[in-house]
Amino acid sequence: MLPTVTRRALLATGTAAGAATAFLAPGIGPATAQSPPGVIVMAKQIDDITSLDPAEAFEYTGTEIIGNVYRKLVTTPNDDPARLVGDLAESWATSDNRIFTFTLKAGAKFASGAPVTAEDAAFSLRRAAILNKSPAFIINQFGFTRDNAEARIRATDARTLVLECAAPTSPSFLYYCLSAAVGSIVEKAVVMARAQGDDLGNGWLKQNSAGGGAYVLRQWRASESVMLDANPNADPAPRTRRIIIRHMLDSSAQLLGLQRGDIDIARNLVADQINALRSDSRFRVMPQRKASLMYLSLSQRHPALARPEVRQAIKLAIDYEGIQRNIVSTTYAVHQAFLPEGLPGALTEKPFAQRQEEARALLRQAGFPNGLEVALDYSSGAPISDIAQAIQAQLGAVGIRLRMVAGEMRQVITKTRARQHEMAIVRWGSDYFDPHSNAEAFSMNPDNGDNARNRTLAWRASWEIPDLTARTAAAVTDTDGARRVATYQALQREHQQVSPFVILLQEIEVAVTRANVTGLELGPMSDRTSFSGIVKA
Repeated sequence: MLPTVTRRALLATGTAAGAATAFLAPGIGPATAQSPPGVIVMAKQIDDITSLDPAEAFEYTGTEIIGNVYRKLVTTPNDDPARLVGDLAESWATSDNRIFTFTLKAGAKFASGAPVTAEDAAFSLRRAAILNKSPAFIINQFGFTRDNAEARIRATDARTLVLECAAPTSPSFLYYCLSAAVGSIVEKAVVMARAQGDDLGNGWLKQNSAGGGAYVLRQWRASESVMLDANPNADPAPRTRRIIIRHMLDSSAQLLGLQRGDIDIARNLVADQINALRSDSRFRVMPQRKASLMYLSLSQRHPALARPEVRQAIKLAIDYEGIQRNIVSTTYAVHQAFLPEGLPGALTEKPFAQRQEEARALLRQAGFPNGLEVALDYSSGAPISDIAQAIQAQLGAVGIRLRMVAGEMRQVITKTRARQHEMAIVRWGSDYFDPHSNAEAFSMNPDNGDNARNRTLAWRASWEIPDLTARTAAAVTDTDGARRVATYQALQREHQQVSPFVILLQEIEVAVTRANVTGLELGPMSDRTSFSGIVKA
């Protein structure tokens, strides 16, 4: 069983006070101990941001920012995420399931004051396909490429956009994909005025914005802060003029800042801190189950991890329930399938529990009677650092010795994307409300070469699976809803047993606000978390 793991005590007074003081918004001294009127100061671990260009951003915090800075053609409401509604689009239709026509709403504006046109929408989707950054596969899977995007994604007038897919596709699937962050609409003129060479403005848009959402990106400082100002042309207007998100890695410093009034919202408190605040009338505790998973990625380039028996041994060495109970009791639930609970077809079965003798026997069967050594990359922030230490102890108990490699989450993400990890603790959030969002990521790898176009999670793990890829691709085209759900359930059961992914937990995001702060809307997916309604009394 997992030895009891307790969070470290609050930082010593001097250290915690210093961290909280450093966390204050500009112009607020330590004596003030209150965030200013009209400004919301939020504490969050934001070291996962690599870019704030919607054609490139693919991390939790980055897509959350994008969801508040940009708009899309269509979206899904948080109270009914299976329902599609228009955002910039007034209507959409298809006659043959291959050519889709969108009519934009009249009157929508960018932050610059310029009207949103169908050409801006066409440019944005073409740009994602041409740049071919991490999230591009969401768009490119419909047959859009650098060579054909200009012809197949086109504006026919100021309010009409036409998408011509390579083959017939499920309309709802296409619409769900367009509701992902990569479907955000940017202002063509502003972006192209900052383009360098053939980068389509990517260098500039990494740290700036050209959208029509509730807020404008004023500043991003890596691993320090993000500042958002209200978009003067937003309709409806956001209720707070400025949002400051400060990077604070340690949850104890977040808690102290919240208690002092230096911050208004804490986003990364841990279980014991959250439980202590539930009965305190000075604070509000807001939970939201998310379509977000924490898992181990086992590189198939590592000779030992490529052995099925070793992968199975790792899955049987971990005490899932113990980790959840002792480290993340309020912020994660045990989950062991690639579709998170809440998505159609999600499995809630838990076939794995800690069985150390079986794990040792599998290692002997694989030819490792004396165990083996593997490097583990993980984020140094809580709770992942605590989970990493627990996994180190549990795998060590069966003979798998971990070399611990801690770093910023951005570093872990970059390493796994480059296929340079051996084992890594990472997180994955669904991009849209369809089972294919996760199925494609976890169980498709059409090209395992280093220069592959679709660099899915299976590709990052160097897992070559032509048969599973073909069956997963076929599932998305099935027009029989019940049969499609059954297919995804069968894929998940197979995936649980053979894949190089150890799916550990599903996130239950918990934000804690001061009692005078209302209006934060946590979404089931990161880009659905909304700041526009936040207000401080």
